[in-house]
Amino acid sequence: MINNIVDDNGHAQAQAQIPDQQQQHHCHFQQKPIPKCLPKRIILVRHGESEGNRDDAMYTVMPDYRIPLTPKGIGQAKEAGSRIFDVVSDNGTSDKWRVYFYVSPYVRTRSTLREIGRAFTRRRVLGVREECRIREQDFGNFQVAERMKVIKETRERFGRFFYRFPEGESAADVYDRVSSFLESLWRDIDMNRLHHDPNDDLNLVIISHGLASRVFLMKWFKWTVEQFEYLNNLGNSEFRVIQLGLGGEYSLAVHHTEEEMLEWGLSPEMISDQKCRAHANRSSWNDKCSWYLDAFFDHLANSDDDDYDEVKSNFSD
Repeated sequence: MINNIVDDNGHAQAQAQIPDQQQQHHCHFQQKPIPKCLPKRIILVRHGESEGNRDDAMYTVMPDYRIPLTPKGIGQAKEAGSRIFDVVSDNGTSDKWRVYFYVSPYVRTRSTLREIGRAFTRRRVLGVREECRIREQDFGNFQVAERMKVIKETRERFGRFFYRFPEGESAADVYDRVSSFLESLWRDIDMNRLHHDPNDDLNLVIISHGLASRVFLMKWFKWTVEQFEYLNNLGNSEFRVIQLGLGGEYSLAVHHTEEEMLEWGLSPEMISDQKCRAHANRSSWNDKCSWYLDAFFDHLANSDDDDYDEVKSNFSD
């Protein structure tokens, strides 16, 4: 059980102070052994190449949820399974680990799961759950090619996050249901519904879609809508590893490089935040770092000792 150990996003609380010489990225952090019942990693995977990715005309004759993987997509998913195995086993050096899968109900994601699963033995898999809330964004029913081209051009002008497809969803709608899923995920962990042995590293693998994975990251790291708009989609069978850092905070920077994060569309400030999270805990890291506040405020006084008239002058601008 992890009651009183994590917050709503599952961030661990740690207490013991780390010596100054071990502090990195100007983050003040504390450390103690992280409770094993927390997931060591949450891995977000996009499905392999589908027939719809290869040919948009598929959406005009087949419901989105039924579109299968291509032979290339099957190979991509199988390769992803091998790479995920290397990640969760620390390249074969660790034996104390298990995986639990969540999967979108679409044919292409379930097929991706099937191929990824070939990399694992039965004893390594704690379980699997089909989860409708991580399904693809709803673009409407059968899609007329010329109409969809105009609609997607309109979305680019309106903004990818708030634009709602006719008879479908916006990215904001997907954000709402992914947020609900995230809350349920932490209840699963808190109540030990995954039947996880705390002596083993727990790895959650979420096989979903590009947009659902991006809004999951947005929710997890509290990214703004503007930051979301610059994110690039995951490639087919690509994955992102959110890993527990030394102080109990989750970060992309534990597993991924700065170059990778730049390619994904993270700004230098977002990358700096990820590096900070890799070493900080929840009690020392917070959302009030200067770059985050500056995204919302034009000017904040540096201290309460600043000249009163200077502070008051902001109200007259």
